[in-house]
Amino acid sequence: MAHERRIPNYRKMYPAASEEVIAVLRQSERRLQYLEYDLKVERFVLDETKQVAFFIPSREDSLERLMEADAQFVDEETNVEEIAIKAVMIAKLKESLGLLSADELEMIHALFYQGLTEREYAKNVGIPQKTINDRKVRILRKLKKLLENQK
Repeated sequence: MAHERRIPNYRKMYPAASEEVIAVLRQSERRLQYLEYDLKVERFVLDETKQVAFFIPSREDSLERLMEADAQFVDEETNVEEIAIKAVMIAKLKESLGLLSADELEMIHALFYQGLTEREYAKNVGIPQKTINDRKVRILRKLKKLLENQK
């Protein structure tokens, strides 16, 4: 584990160096100390007057500690762009379905949501299966056109 160290006296080490160089050396040393110690170490601070100890957690947390705390992590397989595109497409599809007639909507619902075959639906409504197929193709073209025209 890293241990806290003092910033060296660069003025004493390099008496001929300019103030700018000394300032950069101090700043670099402090940054190194910050990265090695301040981020990674948890500490207790004692307030002797109140006789209280304060716990200061590290700013860099371990995976084990986060998992114990049930922290939520992003699923690496989840693609946010695909989810957003899918949500937009579903909204457009719902809007387009709202523009269909009641008969067209009933047929789409039966074929795609209830999972009936064209033959089963044709038998239920008393229309030849070929007519159902032609209507389905026409409705799907209409939906495609509606979806393409929406922005």
